[in-house]
Amino acid sequence: MEEPKKRSKLRSRLGSAYYGSLRQLLWLKLSPTFAKERRAECLPYVQFSHATPLLRKLQGDDMALQQNKVTNLKLAVKQLDGVVIRPGETFSYWYLIGKPSRRKGYREGMILRSGKVCAGVGGGLCQLSNLIYWMALHSPLTVVERHRHGYDVFPDAKRTQPFGSGATCAYPHADLMLRNDTDECFQFSLHVGEKELEGAILGETPPAFRYEIVERDHEMRGEYWGGYTRRNKLFRQVFDLSGALLGEEPVAENCAVMMYSPMLQDKN
Repeated sequence: MEEPKKRSKLRSRLGSAYYGSLRQLLWLKLSPTFAKERRAECLPYVQFSHATPLLRKLQGDDMALQQNKVTNLKLAVKQLDGVVIRPGETFSYWYLIGKPSRRKGYREGMILRSGKVCAGVGGGLCQLSNLIYWMALHSPLTVVERHRHGYDVFPDAKRTQPFGSGATCAYPHADLMLRNDTDECFQFSLHVGEKELEGAILGETPPAFRYEIVERDHEMRGEYWGGYTRRNKLFRQVFDLSGALLGEEPVAENCAVMMYSPMLQDKN
């Protein structure tokens, strides 16, 4: 892997403007097929549910930014909770949320910029895209667009999911898009609880299959430029309700720059 490049502010702004324009054109083209309906009533059957902790106690971490993240998540969840994806429709994360701005009430949360932790308006919304992507992998929905995280921020202490099982997001060009290729509707149920971000994918009928995500070819590699990268491949296994394996498919191949020492010991 090449050493991460440090781009100037001007180049970053020009790149964001260019790719943002391409994204707006794509949305204009795909808009008729996008999921837009929100229902107050929930579909009857849970396909998969998951929850992730809202706050992390990390050394040197600014807890105020994490509290702001919770505010940001509440604003974004209001735009996505209850969204129904009809057969043939595509869910777009940023199309529905829109641009996070101070005018809308978004606050400065933690973001990664060129491998450095800093503050940015709308920071922390990757936790929501991570949750939705993980749930989608355990449902019949098809992942159309997903962007891997370029940096591995935290060591594995208390990690409950395989490395690389999330989806980073950056408005508007790094989107998360899911398509419904089935003949029934699915719906998101999302909630910011007291301690956790909670989510579920609901359906019109009981789940017909069970899904598991397995990791292979995991390694931590020293790079020629002095840093370390972490790599793996993720596969999705599909089982029937009796537990018989029906098939397996690749879902992601990850490579991220490690922001901690690979020899770091867990002190918890």
